[in-house]
Order: sequence, then structure tokens, then C-alpha cells
Amino acid sequence: MKNTQSTDVIFELSKPGRRCHRVPASDVPAKPLEALIPKKHLAAQPPALPEVGEIDLIRHYNNLSTRNMSIDTNFYPLGSCTMKYNPKRHERLAALPGFAELHPLTHDDHSQGMLELLYEMQQFLAEISGLPAVSLQPAAGAQGELTALYVAAAYFRDKGETHRKKVLVPDSAHGTNPASAALAGFDTVTIKSGANGLVDLNDLKAKLGDDTAVFMITNPNTLGLFETQIKTITDLLHSKGALVYLDGANMNAILGITRPGDFGADMQHYNVHKTFTGPHGGGGPGSGPIAVRDFLAPYLPAPVIVKDGAKYKLNFDTPKTVGRVRSFFGNVGILFRGYCYIRTLGPDGLKQVSEQAVLNANYLRKRIGEGFEIPHAGPCMHEFVASGRSLLRERKVRAIDLCKRLLDFGFHAPTVYFPLVVPEALMMEPTETESKETLDAFADTLLRIKDEDPDVLRAAPHTHIVSRPDEVKAAKEPKLRWVPEKPATAATK
Repeated sequence: MKNTQSTDVIFELSKPGRRCHRVPASDVPAKPLEALIPKKHLAAQPPALPEVGEIDLIRHYNNLSTRNMSIDTNFYPLGSCTMKYNPKRHERLAALPGFAELHPLTHDDHSQGMLELLYEMQQFLAEISGLPAVSLQPAAGAQGELTALYVAAAYFRDKGETHRKKVLVPDSAHGTNPASAALAGFDTVTIKSGANGLVDLNDLKAKLGDDTAVFMITNPNTLGLFETQIKTITDLLHSKGALVYLDGANMNAILGITRPGDFGADMQHYNVHKTFTGPHGGGGPGSGPIAVRDFLAPYLPAPVIVKDGAKYKLNFDTPKTVGRVRSFFGNVGILFRGYCYIRTLGPDGLKQVSEQAVLNANYLRKRIGEGFEIPHAGPCMHEFVASGRSLLRERKVRAIDLCKRLLDFGFHAPTVYFPLVVPEALMMEPTETESKETLDAFADTLLRIKDEDPDVLRAAPHTHIVSRPDEVKAAKEPKLRWVPEKPATAATK
């Protein structure tokens, strides 16, 4: 039943005269108000607002919140890509007033605590990657990629090697890799994967030349496989004078076990919100610092944090810098959470994170393999990719149908249709914090629903208010705010 608060707007819960609070009458005389604000800018009528009691208001918003999935309520088999568990202690620490309320324009002398923390974060990320110079500015993984390619472009310009226009990208790469290369002014060349899911060395050798600037590689790759040929790959690139960029999206699998700098990477980005936790659900915020070799350090975004005696300061005196890529100093709140995560766990704890993540992924891979095709031989690292192509071929059921049905059982969907080299792809990443019981419950459910009536699957989900929206239209014509319903008129009835 809809109740009208005014003749212009309909609010579903509104009842005339109901209030949460009564606002006192304005004590500003009308005449001085008109002197301050021209009459043409004053509203002729009060705004049309819903009239509801406090208990109705509280229940309305609490009921809305229960419709959302979150890592606190549901298992996310797409894992750290967006929804790795975030320790609540780190949330409380990041909210400490001395850090959360520090104005970004505060002078260095009055920001020593924050600058010290961020300086130490730089050192931590340098040590973990094996790459000595770090910029914390980029605000997300994709911006970190782009920034690293800006650094590479500046480096080659400085050397007079402007003929290096090509960036090589594996066909299993994240879609942001070729996009970042194009934005940085490079041409993208795709390198094929072999039957084993790893880089095809013969294709790489055929396309590698003196015009190559950078090879962008994810290791472990997006199929969840460690590139066992990585040292051969990096040696090939370096023999041609090119650089190797590591997409650090999958660092969750190798923390404390191996370092990109040690196996030949010259640059990498981190997804701090992913590898070291941060509340990234719903698309943000993120943090994508980059780490580079010492000869690339002069080109990093300015400012960088340096230690001058016992003090810390922002250093803008870097004449070869690519410039600022983010306002102020990036998403400091996420960097703070990542700092807490690293300090909490220490070197041994970070290594255990990766060991547990790899163990969980291999266990789930084995369970899912009871009913689904796993295109590439194991073991996997922290994630794996299954294929639902046999279901499409035999029962006309697609990967998206399985994932929609999972929602009815309280599980978020895995990543679907990526990487593109696997038809009907289901990418699963359980992360290190999930229990065996949770993994078994998820595997049991997925194995069960694949045998359900195809019509049931194609119509899923059945228990949610929103079922199958037009995602293309939603992307092109997003509704970013609620608009009250207008009452019907004689012309529209």
C-alpha cells in the first residue's frame, strides 16, 4: 500500500504527520534571509520528504541491508579478487582519530606518525617483492599497471629508445593489461598459451624483438598456474633490452615463498586491498602501489617518502618523475590496513597465508573435479579454473545459470567467463581463511545443482528480489540514486 506525502511524490512508507524528530522552527527572520540569499534561489515550498516514525525507518534500512551479500555473511569463492576477509581489528586501527582525521595538507612536521607508517610500508613492500623502490600513490591495481608502464616509457625515452613501442601480453592476462598498455602509448601484442596453460615460449620468441618495451605477465597466472619457465622468460626479455612487468594480482599465492624481483621481474604492482586486505566489496576503495628496480626509481611518481635523519618527509625533488598519478598520497586508509596486516602476521605469518591459500584451492579443485572438467593439470596455486562447457553442450546450461542458482543456497558466485581461454570458465579462489567445512558445503552444493532441472537453473535465482537484470543496460544507464515515484495522471492511466 502506497501513501502520499504530497500530491507530487509517492513514498511507500509515508504517513502524514509521522516524525522521527521535530525540528525547531527557524529563528532566522525572513528579511535578513532574503538579503543573504536572492529570492529567486529560495524554494517556494518545503521539500517533499517521507513522513515515517523512527522504528519504521530503522527497520527499513536494516531490511535492505539483509538483502546484501558480504564476506561477513556468505562465502565468496571468487576470493581475494574483491572479497577477502578483512580483520576487524585493522578496521578499528584505521579509524583511530590521529590517522583517520589527519588532513592531507598537514605539514610534514605535524604528520610524522603517518609518514613513518607509510615509509615503513614502502620498505615492507620492497622486501616482499625483492624490488627496492616503491611508490604508494596508485589507487588501484589497474592504475598501478598504468603507472608502471608510464615509468617504463619514461625510462626508454631517457635512454633514447623511443622505437620500443610493443608490449607483449599473454592471452590469459587480465583485461586491464592491454588497456593500460594502450593508455601508456604502446601497441599490444598477444602471446599464446600452450596446452599446459603456460606461456608458449616459441610464440614469445617469434614476437620478441628490438622494438619490445615490456612483457606483462601474471605469475601465478590467471589459470592459477605458476609459470615454471619464468626465469627463461625474463632472461629472454632482458637479452633484448626489454623490461618485465609482473601483474601482482596473485601475490596472495607466493608471499614469503618467492619474490618477483628474484625471478627477474623489473616492475610490479600490488593490490593491497586484495593481498593484504581492505574492504573492497562493491568496487572500492583500492590501493595499487608499484615496486621497481633501482634504475627505474628516478621515474616513480612524486612525491616519495624519504627519511631525513630522524624525520620523515615528502620528497618532490625528483626531476625525472612521471608526475603525480593520484591526489594527495593515494588511498591511505587502505595502505594503513595493509600495514596492520603485515605487522600482525610478520614474515612467517605471510608465508602461512600463501601456504593455506594454496592448500584450500587444491582441496576445492579436487572436490569440484568430481563433477566438472578442470582443463589444466594440477596442482594449482591459490586459484583454479573449471569449465562448464559439457553442461552447455549436453543440457544447454551455462556457467551463469549455475552461478545464479548458487545464490539461492547462500553462496556468492565464482568469477565467470574469465580467463577467456577457457570456455564457460568458472574461476574459484577460496582464500586462506575458509574452513574445510565451508569448502565442502560449497562443493557439495555446486555438484548438486549441476544435475538439477535445466529449466530451474535457467530461471535462477528464485529467492532474491533481483533476479537477472540487464547488465549491459545497467552499465550504460546506471541508476545511481533513488527517485521517488510520481503519482499517475489522467494522461498516464
